[in-house]
Amino acid sequence: MNWLKSTLASVAGTQEPIYGPEAIQSVARQAQETPYTELSKNDLRWRAYQYTNVENKVFYIMADDGTLAMVQLIYSNIVGLHTTAQFTSKIFNLKGDGPHNWHSDPLSNFMFDESMLSFGADNLAVQLNEDGDTYTIKSAVNEDSLVNLTFKRSSPGFMIGKDGTSYFGTDPENPWGSMSHAFWPRCAVEGTITTKEKTYDLTGRGMFIHALQGMKPHHAAARWNFVNFQTPTYSAMMMEYTTPPSYGSTTVNVGGIVKDGEIIYAGINNSATHTDSSQDAESDWPEPKSIKWVWDGKSKEGQEVHAELDGALGNRLDRIDVMAEVPGFIKTIAGSVAGTRPYIFQYCPQEKLSLKLKVGDSEVTEEGTMFSEATKILRNNIDGITRPSLRRLARRGGVIRISADVYPEVRKTVKNRLTEIIRQILLVMESSTTPGHERKVVRTTD
Repeated sequence: MNWLKSTLASVAGTQEPIYGPEAIQSVARQAQETPYTELSKNDLRWRAYQYTNVENKVFYIMADDGTLAMVQLIYSNIVGLHTTAQFTSKIFNLKGDGPHNWHSDPLSNFMFDESMLSFGADNLAVQLNEDGDTYTIKSAVNEDSLVNLTFKRSSPGFMIGKDGTSYFGTDPENPWGSMSHAFWPRCAVEGTITTKEKTYDLTGRGMFIHALQGMKPHHAAARWNFVNFQTPTYSAMMMEYTTPPSYGSTTVNVGGIVKDGEIIYAGINNSATHTDSSQDAESDWPEPKSIKWVWDGKSKEGQEVHAELDGALGNRLDRIDVMAEVPGFIKTIAGSVAGTRPYIFQYCPQEKLSLKLKVGDSEVTEEGTMFSEATKILRNNIDGITRPSLRRLARRGGVIRISADVYPEVRKTVKNRLTEIIRQILLVMESSTTPGHERKVVRTTD
């Protein structure tokens, strides 16, 4: 269906040509000469690019009393014409006997300070201190999630390579997109989140990430793996994404292991392997049941570093349908045409796992708490709506009856309405498809 491909390409940019792996300049190239760079205060500035991008600062909390929570500030720009800001908070129900306390609220009158280090909006402030080692997050945006948190860096922060960025484009001197990450893997957390039911004391450990996707999120990555593992002594993290076929299904992996005051290892020679999985009926994606995470490299002193984290994920914490608020009929069309079926699977095994770490001749095993995400966004080799796709829609109630003689009429109707619908879908995807991003309501007219 060439008309559908052209509509997607011209309106949303969803369909990209096959540029090949040479069209991504992975941060791994930088890491050959500079494995990692310790973060300075300047590296934490908001970029606020004036073209399509999603930029976010996310704070993960593992409290001493076992509470697992996260807060996230998302700033996005759509084709240089429309900017949005969103604040999300989530306190996980680890028992699985009720819903999570989750909120995602649009921000009003948002702005950056002159230094681009702090952010403010109505009833919200996210500020970096003068020393550049502590964030304070205060939010009264939602009365059921009053946030008052302090994140103080316990170990040096880092970015992989010289600038932590992979660049996309056929001309390395003039890239058309980018993906960057900067990490504080180990932080001391103090403060509370107050809901209508109780006040949560979140004193404990945490992790902070500043991420920027300088292009449409679904163009940069087709799937993600992420882990944040905190023990009394060590913090281990890994962020892995695989590009769509447009960029050769290239995998980029960045990770590190730190302890208080020291980076033990940071680099690119890491892997995340789904050692067991099963097909999830709701999302129609393979859902991991067990993942093996491996870090390999050298310390600053030149010692060999090898670490493993392996085991069952246990019961899934959450399965986030990023496009949940989009009508099912439209969502199925989007999945069939563009391959866009973004789901985020979140885990925190209640049977504790252990990090096995070897540095030189010294070996240690330490139990800790894990938070992990597996994100699925794009399917490969999707060409368009087919008769079987439409029949599946019929079985799901999206279309009353589909037969060969009405197929052209259905196609014509879908064609006439698809352009505006895709614009609305893209608004969701621009701010929701990076790991940790949450749902956003989109309304469509009947």
